[in-house]
Amino acid sequence: MGETRALTSVTGGGDAVEVSRLWHITLSVSGAEAPLAEVRRALEQLAHDHPFLLTSRYAHDHAEIRYWEEARDLHDAAAVALRLWGEHRSTARLPPWEIVGLEVIDRETYHQRIAEGYGPLPATPVGVHPF
Repeated sequence: MGETRALTSVTGGGDAVEVSRLWHITLSVSGAEAPLAEVRRALEQLAHDHPFLLTSRYAHDHAEIRYWEEARDLHDAAAVALRLWGEHRSTARLPPWEIVGLEVIDRETYHQRIAEGYGPLPATPVGVHPF
């Protein structure tokens, strides 16, 4: 079965159960300027709290976070992504920025874009880096 469809498995009772898929998330946030050292520390804490975080890029007034999310479908992956910044704002002491962009693509689309030479570049080096 292709990666564009949710995988199913059959339980002992013959019922089909939907299995999660991987989604590549790019979350963009921005707001009032904050000290770079504080932004970096906050994003490093977010990466520690959210182990699937691949890479973050940041500046005084904006950041981009890229990671893989496991979810049943695009709607679930987007919902989780849209909650990420707010849910970790206090624990990671993230700047009070708002989400200004979200891209959610499936694994097949991500790899197709890379193969065709466009789209988000592979997240290397992994970690937290300035723009």
